[in-house]
Order: sequence, then structure tokens, then C-alpha cells
Amino acid sequence: MSDSAGSGESGGVAGAGQDAEADNEPPQQVLPSPEGDRLEGRESSVEGAPTSAKRARLSEEEQGLEQVAKPAKMHGETPAQPDWLHEDTAQPAQRTGEPLQCEEKGQEGEDVPVSAGGEDECHENGDGGCEAPLEGGETKPEGEHNGNGSADSAGDGQHLGLDFTQSPQMLTGSWTEYSNLPENYLKGCKWAPDGSCILTNSADNVLRVYNLPPEIYSYNWDLLPEMSPVLRMAEGDTIYDYCWYPKMSSLDPDTCFLASSSRDNPVHVWDAFYGELRASFRPYNHLDELTAAHSLCFSPDGTQLYCGFDKTVRVFYTERPGRDCEERPTIVKKQGQSGIISCFGFSPCQSVYACGSYSRCAGLYSCQDGTLLALLPTRHHGGLTHLLFSPDGNYLYTGGRKDPEILCWDLREPGKVVFSLKRNVATNQRIYFDLDPSGRYLLSGDTEGVVSVWDTQTAPPDSNEEQLQPQLRFQTHWDCTNGISIHPFMPLLATSSGQRQFPWPGDSEGDSASDGEGGKAVMSPQEIRQDNALTLWWAGPLGAATEGNPEQSTSVVEA
Repeated sequence: MSDSAGSGESGGVAGAGQDAEADNEPPQQVLPSPEGDRLEGRESSVEGAPTSAKRARLSEEEQGLEQVAKPAKMHGETPAQPDWLHEDTAQPAQRTGEPLQCEEKGQEGEDVPVSAGGEDECHENGDGGCEAPLEGGETKPEGEHNGNGSADSAGDGQHLGLDFTQSPQMLTGSWTEYSNLPENYLKGCKWAPDGSCILTNSADNVLRVYNLPPEIYSYNWDLLPEMSPVLRMAEGDTIYDYCWYPKMSSLDPDTCFLASSSRDNPVHVWDAFYGELRASFRPYNHLDELTAAHSLCFSPDGTQLYCGFDKTVRVFYTERPGRDCEERPTIVKKQGQSGIISCFGFSPCQSVYACGSYSRCAGLYSCQDGTLLALLPTRHHGGLTHLLFSPDGNYLYTGGRKDPEILCWDLREPGKVVFSLKRNVATNQRIYFDLDPSGRYLLSGDTEGVVSVWDTQTAPPDSNEEQLQPQLRFQTHWDCTNGISIHPFMPLLATSSGQRQFPWPGDSEGDSASDGEGGKAVMSPQEIRQDNALTLWWAGPLGAATEGNPEQSTSVVEA
């Protein structure tokens, strides 16, 4: 591995688009079997971790919901080729030496242009087509309900084995890790592009990497222990944003890295095998002062890193750490998108990226020079915190803080809202949502700990700002479910929970003897239950034994 200490300016980020190995060549390092860690050099820093994940997640008395017991073993004895999994992904590719389908593109060391017209620039795991451009209003593919996937193709979410006719089943999670410090709530979770591990952010300013438990592959769910992080990467201050390198593959350690931004710090690039600092990108403002990026996103081919600032986007080249960057103002001659750029998204089929800002609007820009192509109307009640393109590139989903709606925009008619999705967001916290690779199912948590699942194909073809009702709502945590991430090729969900808690004044009722302050109200000890945890959920078909036992599954929340 390259030098990782210090500012990391002595060299570029290894393997970022030019040193990656070809698919037909053996990897530089042979990885161990799924029973071990992803790399022999990676050691878990947690000793004596609990060996049981059978923690009661919900209480009947306090929640009025059924208690979630330990998951039962799946019905069936042939885990090598389970029914829920596509034939070519029956075993984890990063363990067997066969690269994932989504990693076969752009790994030969060639810079894949963002504007290319083939499959390379489409969503890494999506099956949506690339027929419709951003403008022009071409007709939708045949059989398509609302442009998010063909109704008759394998891209309807079934290739993942997702089954939302019943509530997902809790498998395991990590909660002891976040109980050592008070109010160490999580701030989101993101699966690695190759699905081998998951990344979390929390209030203690530490990024943690968890390996996917190998027992999940063999259905030994009764033996699932509580998850423990294999890597911890500590930032110096509040973490604003973080993202994986999009071409990350465990077969090539040089591609295993991620970027993070924190207050009063440069953008850091972390090695995802050893947890060491690889490089730094240092953005400076007009006063030559170091300034922190509020949002981060790699370009689809991984050659560029986009950073969001106040009315400005700075673009760094992944291979060239340091302070050299391209500045792209979002306001030119007092026209454009104002506010802090809070989130990014790249179209899977067009040379276009979207920026969301705290000014409650989203803009579409050209990847070549940052030219503003369209500015969507201001419809949100709060600043945008997250946005996603549909796999076919025709639709853009946006969500904001203290905003109860996720809006679906038709980019073939910029400014048109196709439908809205209602969720409960009562805080300024960033509440993530996610699309499955086909674009059919959209999932989002809320401040009440409930996850809603919407089937976007149920929207009428000519719907006009109609509210789409969720297909399923289920309780995942006691506290706010702020992060949700769908596994790239397995029917697994990851959720993260927690939020900042504020103590409430005690009710003294004027009894000076009881409060000792002459009748003044005092702050009572915090009695709000906290649920700071990372949890994995099985969203595939359940076995016959599990289906017959409702206590084995999460309770459905009545709409």
C-alpha cells in the first residue's frame, strides 16, 4: 500500500482509474475465505465482543408492537444457489475471485468518459435502460409504468429477491459499539460498491467499516453474533459527508478507499483495508483559508471528486491530491443556484449531475464544464439533504430537512413533479433514502423509527403530483431511522438510528421541598430511550417456519 501518513500529497491515490488491474488478471493479493477477515492485515480492534445478536429490539409494553425475536434459520438446505439470488451472484464474487458484474466495467485502467453512451455509465447495479435523454420527451420503454424500470423485465427488483409483501426480518447489528459514549447516535450507513462491507458515520466523528457476516451466506442465522467494526477512522471534528470510491472492489486493494469531509479539515481519503490516511484534498477560499466541503461525491468513473461549498462546486482529480482543483460557481451574474451545496447525484446515463442546496432547490449541471442546464422549482419546505437519480436517468428524487415529502421529478420535463412520497421528518437531521438497483422500490426511514417502502411502478403513467401510498411500513428502531442502504446484489437492508436528544424541564409543580431550588423548575435526567444502532435486515423470501411465526418478523405499522 502506498504511503498513507501525513497529508498524503507525495503521491496520488493508488489505483484511481489507471493502476487498476484487468479483469482477466489475478489480483495482487489473495483474499481469505469468507470465514476470515477481508485481509490478513486487518484486525478487529474489539475484544470480547458479545457472541449473540438476540437482543429484543422492540417492546410490547412501550411500543404496542410485537417483540422482535432472534431470526429463525431459513427453510431449505441448499445455500449454494438459493432461490432468491440471481444465478451469477449465488456466491460473493469478491470471495471466489470472480468480479461482480458491476465491477467488470472500467477496471482495465481506462478512463471511462462520463458522457459515453453505452452501459458503462449506467447505474452500477441497475437494469434500467438508457433510451431517454434528459430532454426531448421520448416515449417510455414498452411495459414501463413510470420510467423506473420495465414491468416485464428482470429489472423489476426481483433479481435481488426483494420481497416487500411482508416485513423484513432482523438478522444482526451493532449497538454495543455505540453505547460507550453518551448520545453517540449514528448519521447514516452505506454499503460498499462490491457489497463486501458497510460504512457508518456517528456522532463521535469516527467512520467504521463492518464486514458482512459470513454466516449470512450459509443461512446459519442462529449463530449470528453482534457485529464489530474491523476498521475505525477518526476525524478531528464533525463529519459533514463521506462516500465510497465507486469502482471499489475487494479483489483490488488499490481501489478500496473512501473520502470524508469534516469541519475545519481538508478532505481525507482513507484506505479501506488498513484504515490509514492515503491522501488529502485541500480546498481554499478566496482568502486563502482552508475551508471544509459540506458534501462529497465521486464521478461515476472515479476520476474526479466533487465537493460542495457555499454557491460553489470544486472538482478535484482523484489521482492528484493537494490544492489544485477546478472551481465551478453555481451563481453567475446573480443567476443560478444559491446556498450551500449539500448533496450530489450523477445521472447514470447522461453527462449530467444534480446539486441540492440548503436554499431548497436542485440544479442540473453539465459534467464537462459545470454549465447550469436547468434549475428545478423551489418546492421543498427545507434545505435539500439527499437526492438520487433513477437507474434509467429519467427521474430525480429529492428530500429535505424538516420536510415531509420526497419529490419525484421528471427530467424530460424539468420542473414537473410526477408524484410525492410522504414521510415524517421533524428535525434538521439528514434522513437518507435509497432505491433498489432496478429503481422500482424506494425506501426511507423517518424520525419515528419507521421505514416506508414505496413501489414506484404503482404510480399512474400520467400522474400529476399525486401522493403515492407506501406498500409497506415497518418499525425498525425505537429512535430516528436516519440511514438506509440496500445491498448491491443481495436482499439485505442496512439501517442506522439515533438523533440528538435534549433534556426536558422537570415538572416541579411549585414544590420547593422536592426540587431544592425554591420552586424553580430544574432539568430532569433524560428519560428518553435511545436506540443508537446499525442493523441488518433480510428482505428476501422467508422460510415456511418463519412465515408461520409472526414473532419472528418485524411488526407492520398501520398507515
